[in-house]
Amino acid sequence: MTHDDPADIAGHRLLARLGHGGMGTVYLARTLGGRVLALKTMHAAIATDPAARSRFHLEIDAARIIGNHHGAQVIDADPTAETPWLATEYVLGPPLDDAVGLCGPLPETSVRAIGAALAGALTQLHASDVVHRDLKPSNVMITAYGPKIIDFGIARAAGDDHLTRTGAAAGTPAYMSPEQATGQEHTPAGDTFALAGLLTYAATGRPPFGTGQAADLLYRIRYAEPDLTGLPPALAPVIGRCLGKDPAERPTTDELAAQLHDGRGQFADHLPDPLLTDIARRATDVWTHHPHRLPAPAPTSPIREAITSRAAVSRRTLLKRGGGTAAGAIALGAGIWTWLDSRSTSSTGDTAAPSPASEVPQLPGAVWTRGISRNSQEVDTAPLLAGDCLSITTVEGLIGVDVATGEDRWLRKELRSASAVTTDGRRIYAVTPDSSELTLCTVDLADGSLELVLVLDDFNSALKNGKLLCVSDGTAFLVAGKGETDAHATWYLVAADVTSGEELWRSELGPLENPVLKSFYAARSLAGSFLMTVGNSESEARLECYDAATGALRWVVEPDSPLVGGIVMDEEHVYLGANTFGLSTERHQVIAVRLTDGKTVWEYGEDVPQDLPHPVLGGDVLYTMRFGGIVTAIDAAKGNLVWESSPGPDRYGVVFVGEQDLYIIGRSGLEVIDIRTRRTRDTVTMPQDARYVRGDSGMFVAVQTDVIAGYSVK
Repeated sequence: MTHDDPADIAGHRLLARLGHGGMGTVYLARTLGGRVLALKTMHAAIATDPAARSRFHLEIDAARIIGNHHGAQVIDADPTAETPWLATEYVLGPPLDDAVGLCGPLPETSVRAIGAALAGALTQLHASDVVHRDLKPSNVMITAYGPKIIDFGIARAAGDDHLTRTGAAAGTPAYMSPEQATGQEHTPAGDTFALAGLLTYAATGRPPFGTGQAADLLYRIRYAEPDLTGLPPALAPVIGRCLGKDPAERPTTDELAAQLHDGRGQFADHLPDPLLTDIARRATDVWTHHPHRLPAPAPTSPIREAITSRAAVSRRTLLKRGGGTAAGAIALGAGIWTWLDSRSTSSTGDTAAPSPASEVPQLPGAVWTRGISRNSQEVDTAPLLAGDCLSITTVEGLIGVDVATGEDRWLRKELRSASAVTTDGRRIYAVTPDSSELTLCTVDLADGSLELVLVLDDFNSALKNGKLLCVSDGTAFLVAGKGETDAHATWYLVAADVTSGEELWRSELGPLENPVLKSFYAARSLAGSFLMTVGNSESEARLECYDAATGALRWVVEPDSPLVGGIVMDEEHVYLGANTFGLSTERHQVIAVRLTDGKTVWEYGEDVPQDLPHPVLGGDVLYTMRFGGIVTAIDAAKGNLVWESSPGPDRYGVVFVGEQDLYIIGRSGLEVIDIRTRRTRDTVTMPQDARYVRGDSGMFVAVQTDVIAGYSVK
């Protein structure tokens, strides 16, 4: 546990943290009578939102409905407490994904027994008009007596669109049904679809529609056939029917239970020995755990010490920078961005060598492969590339990696938030954590030392919705808040010149309508325009355009399609790809919007019978991909078709455009297509379920959940 975790909640003694995410923390706890519990709490900031409390209350109700046979028995709960909490039995067994990781793909008898039991659990849940909506391997615990479904955080009453609005996709992309992916009503048939995906994972070690970014997964779920390779022959047709695109064609959970298992024998008889051994170990280990707390952090961070030690900066100096007089300072705001006379101050107090990367097998075709510990619920795995240094946010902190060799360069332990780090391609910029003020620094590419850029003492860096959006052409763009909590803060968009030390402007955004959900997903500045996406989710985000020189809002566009994959723009237009997942409407277009006024200049693909994924810009041509792996090249200025390739069913999308080549990821790896001849020039074995960056030297880096690999692509 951390130093500030409570010792007990409602008389239940806390022993350790079991998990920590965006909504709350789950503890291992023990009652006064000695019973072991899993105790879930909601973050205090989120508890201020009535809708979040309603969802938590529904989660408790759903957990009670499923009962202790198919779920974790509810022991106690208080959804009305200042910090809402829920205490359930501590389930003695691993989650299904851990079980598969331990044993490999499970034998058919195990899969059938697990599937039949889960189908029975869903039947009981659906009989009470509740749908789970997030059935996945990590939400199913395997015990010696049967599987148990946990985590009803987004469960809801069938037909209720109050807490989660129809038109917004919610759940885990790899296990969503087609109707859920498009924001339509999630019926019990959607839980059947998810169960089939879960059983495919149990039997093969992978989901039926592969892995990768959400946009790719949801696209495949809507249009591609599931990959049932490796399923036992007798099981494949049963699973295949459950994965049908039409909910009406899927079997009911009662029918599925009957098809999967005859109910004979004890559940434990169907489990492999290594899994039974692990269950027995967990039953013993839980009684030997004693509370342990991490020490409190140092009272001042290295950055703060560096700031306070600089006596050269006086209040008089700050006032002079505000315009020469106190009136000038007031005109710029009660607390202005303040710049130090010298930027030579650096701090290496928290720079450390990263812990040794976990040993992982060399990936085929990779120049180097390294493991990295990460909790995907807490950090973003998006890599940043500055010069020859790759940086990535992990639970350890921000790690710098040499692109050529994959070797660690440095670790900044205090930089654990991906939203506080960005790059302009040459330097890494970071906002350091300090609840009393906001501090912007650069991170040295060689040793990770921090060089102070500026301090903003009237903004609170502890607020969760603050974000360092981007740095472009020497200007940093940030979202920063004033106030004690996100719910009561006033938010600003701020621009500052990182070279001259001058605040350019600040534009008030006001309070957030729902700070729990509202976020700023992407930003980019080019040719005097600054664009950012903001909304409750990527599928609901709107696009806002500001004058980069003054901060004046030019226009707002609320697209009919999700703004996923970043912002694609040139000096005249921003280009929107009409992916339809997350929506209940059908559009099949790429749209060009003029930067000066937000008006649509051209639309391409109105008569195309399949969706066009997010476009990639190369020179004056946009590249996208139609269903069936048809690469489509569109004139960026006029919206006319330039050329199309022959079909390639195993292609997923264009990831990068070079001077002469297109780089396309697919089931076979990275395909390099010569733009002039439109023929495949090379194929490099690379993972399909990764995020990619490409260095100037031609080195591609693929970042997965726990592995980073470098590939040399000529």
